[in-house]
Amino acid sequence: MDTTILILLISLLLLSSLPPLVSISSPQDTLPSSSSLSVSDVLISANGIFSAGFHSVGKNAYYFSIWFTKPTSDDSVTVVWMANREQPVGRRSKLSLLKSGNLILSDTAQFRVWSANTKSLCPLKLKLLNTGNLVLRNQNGSIWESFDSPTDTLLPNQPVTRKSKLVSSRSHHNFSSGFYSLFFDYENVLRLLFDNAEASSIYWPDPWLISWKAGRTTYNNSPSAAFNLSGYFRSSDQFKFKALDYGIGVSRRLRMDVDGNLRLYSLDEERRKWRVSWQAISQPCKIHGVCGPNAMCNYDHPGENAGRRCSCLPGYKAKNLTDWSLGCEPEFNLPCNAAESGFIKLPHVEFYGYDIKFYGNCTYKKCEEECLKSCRCYGFNFRYDQDYGYYNCYRKSLLLNGYRSPSFGDTFYLRLPKASVTLYANRKQKIGLHCPSTTQNLLLDRGYKKPKQNGMLQFMVWFASAFGGFEIICICFVWLLLYKSQQRSSENTQNYLQVVSGFRKFTYAELKKATRNFREEIGRGGSGIVYKGVLSDRRVAAIKRLNEANQGEAEFLAEVSIIGRVNHMNLIEIWGYCVEGNHRLLVYEYMECGSLGENLISDTLDWEKRFDIAVGSARGLAYLHEECLEWVLHCDVKPQNILLDSNFQSKVADFGLSKLVNRGGGGKNSSFSRVRGTRGYMAPEWISNLPITSKVDVYSYGVVVLEMVTGKSPMTTGGQGSGSSGEIEQRGLVKWVREKMNGNGENELWLEEIIDPVMKGKCDLRKMEILVQVALECVKEDKDARPTMSQVIERLLPH
Repeated sequence: MDTTILILLISLLLLSSLPPLVSISSPQDTLPSSSSLSVSDVLISANGIFSAGFHSVGKNAYYFSIWFTKPTSDDSVTVVWMANREQPVGRRSKLSLLKSGNLILSDTAQFRVWSANTKSLCPLKLKLLNTGNLVLRNQNGSIWESFDSPTDTLLPNQPVTRKSKLVSSRSHHNFSSGFYSLFFDYENVLRLLFDNAEASSIYWPDPWLISWKAGRTTYNNSPSAAFNLSGYFRSSDQFKFKALDYGIGVSRRLRMDVDGNLRLYSLDEERRKWRVSWQAISQPCKIHGVCGPNAMCNYDHPGENAGRRCSCLPGYKAKNLTDWSLGCEPEFNLPCNAAESGFIKLPHVEFYGYDIKFYGNCTYKKCEEECLKSCRCYGFNFRYDQDYGYYNCYRKSLLLNGYRSPSFGDTFYLRLPKASVTLYANRKQKIGLHCPSTTQNLLLDRGYKKPKQNGMLQFMVWFASAFGGFEIICICFVWLLLYKSQQRSSENTQNYLQVVSGFRKFTYAELKKATRNFREEIGRGGSGIVYKGVLSDRRVAAIKRLNEANQGEAEFLAEVSIIGRVNHMNLIEIWGYCVEGNHRLLVYEYMECGSLGENLISDTLDWEKRFDIAVGSARGLAYLHEECLEWVLHCDVKPQNILLDSNFQSKVADFGLSKLVNRGGGGKNSSFSRVRGTRGYMAPEWISNLPITSKVDVYSYGVVVLEMVTGKSPMTTGGQGSGSSGEIEQRGLVKWVREKMNGNGENELWLEEIIDPVMKGKCDLRKMEILVQVALECVKEDKDARPTMSQVIERLLPH
């Protein structure tokens, strides 16, 4: 017995002297030297936000990754870094911190899959920091960190430099390196690159722009770019932007997405959803390589991929319908002989890049002849140059980066064999010529002789049969037209509903019941009347019944789809819509505290609330003008269109009925069939018949701010000494404030004279002075002298 105990004690002593290369079992943020992590082990940062370990992506398939600890609302994990993205490992794999100082990932068969390639004579430890950075450090400092080798994501204060880049995943389910990357080029300019086995091209900033014309500078020797905890991104080439929800306290990540777009995401903690707070490219078809070769991208059919759809060119078929990056392949052999091939016309289509040769001031005939001369020419763009007043010819050796958009006014001519040209030119005509052969059958018995009485009977039977057959054909034809029309309408509605996902289509009967036959009116304006209602799910809603019902269903749904894509904390949220017959209604969230106008009259707003309302309204308008997918002019900014929630946070309303501006035009020359807005808040451009830009909203915003500061309506103050002129009257408040400011040299004196008596002695005069000065800049007569809404925010919230 004594001998047995002695043997056990010696065994325990020997085991305790061995190096502890063991797997950790309890959650912690550090892995000590000579230890390892197995598939079941996880490192968790001290603040609990980030985790590091083996992320499962399939049966017996893992990536060693870093991710946000809390899952999103759909129980998915948000991964921000991967060590072995090119090669997943099995469930018996380990991450080991060797005594030599190297950090290695080995698979089930003990083969080394990934290594940090580090060495250290001093003891090391691997630690997951609160920032999401996985750091390998010794007593002298860090010798390796995950922030230096990003995959497709940047976290706050994680830089991308000349030695690092972001590379997209291959697909949503294949995490190996994809075709798109964010990097610094040889000029130290931050760019987006498409690069696959067949082609490579820069697509952001616009590749035809010189760096300085794109707002970038090449005068920097240490290229670096990162965003801070507030959501402010800045690059050494002078590119910068702010998140829509700019400010601290929000989890964010910048990701090089699978579709080639660079997006900043912000986490909605309450709903556990990531929302886009900035993106580099607003027109997804402008991203190179999205549809592969011999295909084109278009926006005609809104789908799950941000309104983008790929389709093969005539005469081509898709290589793989589940992977459009592979493009399409021809169903023909293109002859090199010019006499055996021709062209079909594809309006509003462009293929960027891969020109064999450029011909300026060229006729169509010459362009066609030059393309037919080359066996490598697969088509050509024939474009009108508005600056020089003539056409240019671009022959294409590769049909890549193709897109179709109604805003592109020129044409692409696709080269096909002569037989295929005839086929596609006559395809529609052939379908139209498919007719029944009833007439031939009715002529068979024409020469058959019958007795007179039987002949009359035969005629009557023949006539009845012919009439009945004709009637049946007509009924079938009408039914077919109605069926096709209904099917097309149903398909269009479904397509639009996909775009406006997140809100639903209501029936008129539902909204009539919700508003108790439109009983409780809570507001009205030029576009319609707003009623309070309670929906079937017990949500209180504001239901707007539009006055103008002359809009077609497709046009109305197209506008609703655009409203649905507008999402910002300072813009009113739309829940749904109704389109039945002549009825057009919009369903919005209900704001408990009513409008800014109502609260100014009731004197319920103190200084802090008014300043916050001014900042929030500016953020909402800045998003409409500069950040959302479609630039939007509100055209009727006034206190009645700024609503307040239960916490008196402002939300701009009624923007859904405003003017949508094409991004390509920069919003510099918008045309309106009639004057829009409310008297007292309208910019001089409306009266002077000048081009309408986003600066009309800036002017109206300035008037609203002055009204908040003074407590005076622009209509009640303006009549002094103005006569009957509406133009002078509507700017009476502006004139009165300027006179007070210029008449008194001391800031405190003129501010005390103009501020609302409710706020006297209770406001920050320094902030008040900045607010009034910004408002006066907004209401300048010259629209070019007014700031943009983003500049207004920078003035009100200096860094």
